Amino acid sequence: MADNYLEKRYEEVFGAGRTKVKRVGHTLDELLLRNRSYRGYNKDYVVKREELERIVGVCNKVPSARNQQVLRFRLVTKDTGAEKVLRNIKMGAALPELHLPFPGTEPEAFIIVCSTQEENKMIDIDLGIAIQSMLLKAVEMGLNGLTIGAFNPTQIATELELPLTPLLIIAIGKGIEKIELKPIAPEESHAYYREEGVHYVPKIGMKDLLI
Repeated sequence: MADNYLEKRYEEVFGAGRTKVKRVGHTLDELLLRNRSYRGYNKDYVVKREELERIVGVCNKVPSARNQQVLRFRLVTKDTGAEKVLRNIKMGAALPELHLPFPGTEPEAFIIVCSTQEENKMIDIDLGIAIQSMLLKAVEMGLNGLTIGAFNPTQIATELELPLTPLLIIAIGKGIEKIELKPIAPEESHAYYREEGVHYVPKIGMKDLLI
């Protein structure tokens, strides 16, 4: 209803004779729903550097706190150090008994996010905006990802010869897991879990988000 109202008002104000533009691709809501955290990937699909460049390419279009633009990115593919990243990260912390990722489903492409300045509140704002924007771009491209905060920054920087300290790592690939959202009340457990091969992610309902 809202969309139709806006279209009608646009025509009233700017003229009904204008050509209507059809929506192409996915809506933001669709991209957000598809943007889940995958911990298992199809290793038959090899992510190319060019694809990682397209994903990082959103970062000079998004907002930046105080417009400092201090984030920098190292692109890592299967042939340029993925194994070094894999041995220095942890995935699925809430499911330690599963030892994720399962053998043969490891991600083999990564974006390592660094900063030219020491991390602070403003940089963390940029970090959140950049990470979400890159993951949405990946989903738009038919890929999936995972934000990884559990890693050894010193070892990652040393093994990949990074001039800057890494803040976060994004894994990129073709996800193979089945992931579903499950509505919960605020007082219920927020921990993700798995049942019969399905990865469930609890989410608080809309009515409980409002104050």
